[in-house]
Amino acid sequence: MTDLISLQGKQINIQLSGKEMINGILIDAGKDIVVIFNGQRFLYIPMSHIHQFELNSNKEEYVDMPNESSAFAEMDLLTLQEVLKISKGMFTEIYVGKALSYYGYITHILNDYVGFYSPHYKLIYIPIYHIKWLVPFNENIPPYTLSKLNQTLSKNPLHLQVNPANIPLQHKLEDQLKKEEGKLVIFDGGTDPKKVGLLNKIENNSAELLLAKGEIVCLYLSHLKSVQIP
Repeated sequence: MTDLISLQGKQINIQLSGKEMINGILIDAGKDIVVIFNGQRFLYIPMSHIHQFELNSNKEEYVDMPNESSAFAEMDLLTLQEVLKISKGMFTEIYVGKALSYYGYITHILNDYVGFYSPHYKLIYIPIYHIKWLVPFNENIPPYTLSKLNQTLSKNPLHLQVNPANIPLQHKLEDQLKKEEGKLVIFDGGTDPKKVGLLNKIENNSAELLLAKGEIVCLYLSHLKSVQIP
């Protein structure tokens, strides 16, 4: 049992970075990504975040087989890069850890990050390395049940506008952040007050941030999971 693909169709446990546990059925395994059905959704999990895996012997944690195929069941080559490409323009959840998920649309796929448009947070930069899983939603089901809502708003239906697809972005995140110097930024969802402030400069793979009370902190870019420009 040294290869994940040998467990296809089995109930398994996976431990991810940060000691997060996922239980479910292994649907598929590619070169650098696996597909797990957790009883509700298909999770596309990069192997770089899988610390260990095993057969699940606890039948109380078993989930039922899905009634439908995963979004990309017909893919010839299952890789993270291909999943990102096909997900582009689809309503998607991206989870980066510590209960931080973003919902929206992949608009750009660059060398080491993606541009992600969220109806709530607008344009976000998410390093590809920090994507713990992504969930592309069925393209026939509008997000936030807008189809049901629009039945009652037939004269003025609501639509999600994805505007930044044509905004040019730099190929590397560090270069893109250099263009954002002098702007307010929010790192990692803003849950830590020391990750919200004015971006003074980007240098040597670190960000110098001026906080609200005047303190200056330096953060290594490699540890930042997301960047929002309010």
